[in-house]
Amino acid sequence: MICKITGQLVGLADEVAILSIPPMEYEVWIAEFTRRHLQSQRNQEVTFHTLHFLDGNVTSGGRLTPRLVGFLNTAERDFFELFCSVDGVGVKKALRAMTQPVKDTAIMIEQQDAKGLSRLPGIGPATSERIIAKLRRKMPKFALLVRREAPEDANQFTDGVVEDTFQALLALGHAEADARQLIEQAVASGSKFKDTESLIQAIYRKQFDG
Repeated sequence: MICKITGQLVGLADEVAILSIPPMEYEVWIAEFTRRHLQSQRNQEVTFHTLHFLDGNVTSGGRLTPRLVGFLNTAERDFFELFCSVDGVGVKKALRAMTQPVKDTAIMIEQQDAKGLSRLPGIGPATSERIIAKLRRKMPKFALLVRREAPEDANQFTDGVVEDTFQALLALGHAEADARQLIEQAVASGSKFKDTESLIQAIYRKQFDG
C-alpha cells in the first residue's frame, strides 16, 4: 500500500492533483482546501500522505477502480479516516466537505455546532448530528492543530503529547475551551515539547509570568 508519495506537481484540477514520478504520473484525489493550498506550487515537488479506496459499485454492474486520496500531513489523513467512518459520509462526501482547515471543522464537531457543520458541502442536518455523536470525543488533537506555513509542521503537535495535556488540563478543572486556548498559546510560541510535563510547565509558567 502506498502511504506517502512525492513528485512534481504537473496538474491541478478541482478534485485531483497529478504527480510526475518518471516514468509514471499518478492521479491523486484531493480536497478543496488542499487544492487551494497547492495553487502556488505547480511544477514544484510536493508530498502527499495517502489512502487507498475502491471507487465504483459492482452491485449495479460497474467495476471497481483503485484511487489514491492525498493529504498534506498525517493529521489531515487521520481526520479524514475518522470522518469517513460516520454512517452516510464516505470518501467522496468527506472530500467535498473538506473546504476549510481540519482544525476549524474539528472545533465545530467538538463544540457540537451542528448548524455550522450542516453548511459544509454535502453535509446536511441529519449527517452533522451523526458526525457529532460519533466523533466529538475524538477531536481534541485535531482542534489543537496550529496553522503553519509548512504543512509538515502540523505533525509536530498532533501526537499523544497534545492530547494527553488536554486531558490533564481537564482533570485539573479547566473547561474544554480554556484548556484548548492554553495549549494553543503555548504551542504558538514555537517551542518544542518532548512530553506532557514540559508542555504543562510551559502553560503554567506563561500564566504566572503574565
